[in-house]
Amino acid sequence: MSEPVRPPLAPTVVGRWVAERARLAPGALALVGAEQRYTYRELDELSSAVARGLVARGVGPGDRVAVVSENRPEVVLLLFACAKAGAILFPMNWRLTNAELAPQLDLMSPRLWVASEAQRARVDGSLTDRWGHPERLEWVLSELAVAGEGRALPEVAEDAGLLVIATSGTTGRPKGVLLTHANFFWTNLSLDFVAPITDSDVVLQVLPQFHIGGWNVQPMQAWLKGATVLLESSFDAGRVLDLIERERVTTMAGVPTTLLMVGEHPRFATADLSSLRHVVVGGAAMPATVAARWSERGVALHQGYGLTEAGPNVFCLDARDAAAHPCTVGHPYPFVDVALVDPITGSMVEGPGEGELLVRGPGVFPGYWHDEAATASVLVDGWLRTGDIASRDADGYYSIAGRVKEMFVSGGENVYPVEVENVLTSFPGVVCAAVVGVDHSRWGETGVAYVEVAPGDAIDLDALEAHCRVRLAGYKVPTRLVVVDELPRNAVGKIDKARLRALAAAVGQP
Repeated sequence: MSEPVRPPLAPTVVGRWVAERARLAPGALALVGAEQRYTYRELDELSSAVARGLVARGVGPGDRVAVVSENRPEVVLLLFACAKAGAILFPMNWRLTNAELAPQLDLMSPRLWVASEAQRARVDGSLTDRWGHPERLEWVLSELAVAGEGRALPEVAEDAGLLVIATSGTTGRPKGVLLTHANFFWTNLSLDFVAPITDSDVVLQVLPQFHIGGWNVQPMQAWLKGATVLLESSFDAGRVLDLIERERVTTMAGVPTTLLMVGEHPRFATADLSSLRHVVVGGAAMPATVAARWSERGVALHQGYGLTEAGPNVFCLDARDAAAHPCTVGHPYPFVDVALVDPITGSMVEGPGEGELLVRGPGVFPGYWHDEAATASVLVDGWLRTGDIASRDADGYYSIAGRVKEMFVSGGENVYPVEVENVLTSFPGVVCAAVVGVDHSRWGETGVAYVEVAPGDAIDLDALEAHCRVRLAGYKVPTRLVVVDELPRNAVGKIDKARLRALAAAVGQP
């Protein structure tokens, strides 16, 4: 029998990835969930069948498919089906309330809306009055796979949209970050240059699928390279250790909070981590104490910095460089260009210096969904304005000082919270820290620091303040230090500074 003719798709088109892996290694294990296991042949055939079903349902190129679900293999099938049908997947944050989901649906106007059984049960009220009940994810895929038999699939261009990730700015109005097939390809190719994956790897995936890290920080790279992905519906530190041991996990990705929680688990010190080659970590500054705990267990950490609009990867710090260049995020990924611009004068910063970080490259998004004004504010002269202040040292290593809007001015001097937070987390017993600026009658603004300590530890605040004064200029030293059991975090584990600012303001001036 002759080999079936494959459409002349560019390698940058994501639907081609799984098709090629199915041809090269059809029996290789691609995806493992709690109850399902898919080979590359099964993933390719099922996603193609669902793609044809989407076409039969009138979902065409550029149409949106919204899904509200915990991490599930069905969402992966839906992503590859959208890739083949030319549609755009919109994975929604299942931790949001109905009131928060409604404006996102209004923005995206999906042609098809589905939800897992658990999430479908809690969707009601004004949301269903406007959009009706979502179809059940588990059922609709089976129906689509049958309904589309015989349908032809469109040819998909590399600049076609594939995924939209919802974000919100200071206005609270939702924005949709649109990422294309080409964005996916170049982001994952650059990641593979730094933290490579092979077809013998077993990748543990715990980051949520409504976050770009749930796709473009290892999972899509794994399917591009023919590896196996273990997909966890939610994060549990003890289960992570169990899976590493039982499934011989070779690599995984997380945010500092997840690594902190695994590192604090009672079994961490004795768990068999010998199979784990490396861990990719990003999303927030990595506390030195947490990094040291993993390093002591012989696990290499690839640290980095990114943002959804960049696909997300921008900077990477190899494990071999971390000790010599602490508190940095390393160098730009391959195929990523960066620059620093003075936020006041608008002039480019040459050599060592500090300024707003600009990014460009084939991984950078083309714009926000149906929001030309927001797009124009961040994509300027071919560069993505990140809104982050970064510094570059004489060796070309970069550090992130904080958001332009998080910066506060104390006594006429600029203070960037991340710089202070790095000093705080270098103090024994401090596992995480967050600094926010508050009004001050004398200095204009000063910093309030919230520090999270290891369970059972006690912190001498006088000693912590002295630690800061040795390492920071006086105006950068927080005027109030507050110990908390746990810092507030959002759905992907990032510290919720808006809540801390409100808390600090309610307490009053330091």
